[in-house]
Amino acid sequence: MSEQSNELEDYLAPHYINRSNWLRAAVLGANDGILSTASIAIGVAAASDVREPIVLAALAGLVAGALSMAAGEFVSVSSQTDVEKADIEREKQELMDTPEIELQRLAEIYEKRGLKKETALTVAKELTESDALGAHVRDELGINEISQANPLQAAFASGAAFTIGGLLPFLATLFLPLENMEYYLYGLAILFLIALGALAAKTGGSSIIKAIVRITFWGTAAMGLTALVGYLFNVNLG
Repeated sequence: MSEQSNELEDYLAPHYINRSNWLRAAVLGANDGILSTASIAIGVAAASDVREPIVLAALAGLVAGALSMAAGEFVSVSSQTDVEKADIEREKQELMDTPEIELQRLAEIYEKRGLKKETALTVAKELTESDALGAHVRDELGINEISQANPLQAAFASGAAFTIGGLLPFLATLFLPLENMEYYLYGLAILFLIALGALAAKTGGSSIIKAIVRITFWGTAAMGLTALVGYLFNVNLG
């Protein structure tokens, strides 16, 4: 009985795809906030022996990055929304002008998915009678409630997440020892990135180990290259 109960629980386990839009924007924002702010601070710390330029660079990177992320996400997702709306309007017109062709097109979609020709046509007819536009938007255009973009939601998630992520290395520049600060910043940033990767993987139901390895590798590469730039120029910013 318990085995059947466990199997039923596994079968009824929640899916995570409905979280993909806001999770992607939030993870991208937080990851970029940590990485960008820490990288800027590390680059300046490698070329400076005083704290003020490091703090100022981190703060400037935090503010500019958050605004840039929010604006960029809004514009990008708005463009996607415009394309979706244009396709829906075009589909409305096609349904008015050539309903029989659209019905056949819908039936062919279902047939390619594995239904018999007669069954596919029957399903297409019933769905057309119920909600023709909804059926075509969902099955022909591939647009549904999960995949539809929300510009404001994406912009807010990215901007807020960047700010939260960027605050961590920014606060570190205020309190970490000035000597070898770039190494301290790197270590803390990696810890923050690992925590973020694990949290995002758990929220999305994916592999935590893969997320940690991926985010650690690229984080190390970005901060390492930025530090190298600071060392190569070695400009005294004090």
